[in-house]
Amino acid sequence: MNSNNWRRFAPVGLYLSLFAALAALVFYVLQRQFSLGVQISLGVIVIGVALYAILDPARVRTIATGRQARYGSNALVLSLAFVGILVVINLIVNNYSKQWDLTTSKSNTLAPETIQALQKLTQPVTALAFFTNQSSPDAARSLLEEYKAHSNGKFSYQFIDPNANPVAANNALVTQDATIVVEIGKQQEKITTIDENDLTNALIRVSNPSQRTVYFLTGHGELDLTGTADKSFAGIKTALEAKNYTVKQLNLISTPQIPADALAIIIAGPQKPISADEVKLLKAYVDQGKSLVVMEQPTVVTQFDDLPDPLAAYLTQDWGITLGNDMIIDLSSNSPTVAVANEYGSHAITDKLNNMVTIFPSARSVQATAVQNITQTVLAKTSSNSWAETDLAALQNNQVTFDKTKDLAGPVPLAVAAENSTTTARVVVFGDVDFASDAYYTSYGNSDLIVNSIDWSAKQDQLINLTTKTPTQTVLVPPKAYTIGLIFLGTVIFIPGIVIVAGIVVWVKRKRRG
Repeated sequence: MNSNNWRRFAPVGLYLSLFAALAALVFYVLQRQFSLGVQISLGVIVIGVALYAILDPARVRTIATGRQARYGSNALVLSLAFVGILVVINLIVNNYSKQWDLTTSKSNTLAPETIQALQKLTQPVTALAFFTNQSSPDAARSLLEEYKAHSNGKFSYQFIDPNANPVAANNALVTQDATIVVEIGKQQEKITTIDENDLTNALIRVSNPSQRTVYFLTGHGELDLTGTADKSFAGIKTALEAKNYTVKQLNLISTPQIPADALAIIIAGPQKPISADEVKLLKAYVDQGKSLVVMEQPTVVTQFDDLPDPLAAYLTQDWGITLGNDMIIDLSSNSPTVAVANEYGSHAITDKLNNMVTIFPSARSVQATAVQNITQTVLAKTSSNSWAETDLAALQNNQVTFDKTKDLAGPVPLAVAAENSTTTARVVVFGDVDFASDAYYTSYGNSDLIVNSIDWSAKQDQLINLTTKTPTQTVLVPPKAYTIGLIFLGTVIFIPGIVIVAGIVVWVKRKRRG
């Protein structure tokens, strides 16, 4: 067989190279690695091109030296320029990446509280992620990378296989796979769930390791800390413990002594008045520079009747804060007895509430009058379409009308924060307690308002606005790697490839015609 006969088989080499190139692409897209299949396919490409050159050397010389070479060189230059543009675009995207979170709950975006906690870091934080080959680290890696990106260089992470490095696992006291240890110096916090809420809580605890204790007063019908019904404070307790608080109860009737470790005492909606003896203990405690958070409801929804209220009298005399003998009616609310606060004073407690409202299901007015050495701030007010109703009998009969000679016209103050410049003691007073109960704790800005108030009263200003939120739970079942690869091949390779091949066929036919 002469050389002309062999030349007929030369295109087979090109076809072989083309199919090998497609096979290499398919292997890489599906497996996402430089696997043996990709390597063999690349070798076949070289063999196919070499076979074409051996079987038809004259054609190769013509291509290399003729007019087609010139046209081919132009095409090569354009191709290289195109590839260069793609490389530059990829470099720009990699170095200046921008992400958009299109989910309804913004589940792929760190919460503002998390970002603020990261930006408040004063020391480097390291997260050690202990994952064996039995657990996928992808979700943890993605979350930790987000934390690192928002930390101004103060947050780093490292993945460790506890089977390959048992010493590191023992030093971190890790006994469970897929555990993340957050550490600053010798301080450590462990989590076993890949969850932003848990990770941020661990970050807050480890960066604020000091012990802090607050007490909730009991014995007067206050809301329960551990109950499961709506009339409880389980939500507040959980949030405070996540910030490394120790939350305890205090009964001054049975034990008339305030513990020395109490940073603040919270009086949460007593149904009976606090006794004069208890108020003396509280006054002596506050005079030492300590703090109170007081939540007293309208007397019409309590069992105060006509009994005197020594606590309210103390707040008026020493702090210039007066709890009104009234109940707020808010016509801007769906239910007139539910007060809606949409105006806030300039204070650390409320600065981050932004445009969020807070709701108070049954509230009384809280007014402030000037007292020497006391700095007062009205924290929240209702809208102008409201008033503080003083006719309590009319309230019980559901027949209320605004009386400008007796009632306080809106905006009505709902809460006041005050600080003694001499003793540094702090007091926050609310005209409602239900807003902080489990029934309303997660409503709008309610949780921020009450937890920030406790943080500020306990003089833990660095923790204000760092209360994490429970995210909306959604379930996403990601497609398998092969499915993603097939989608990529169909939409990015095959469909555009068909268009390109069709264009080449049309071009060849036109060239043959003339």
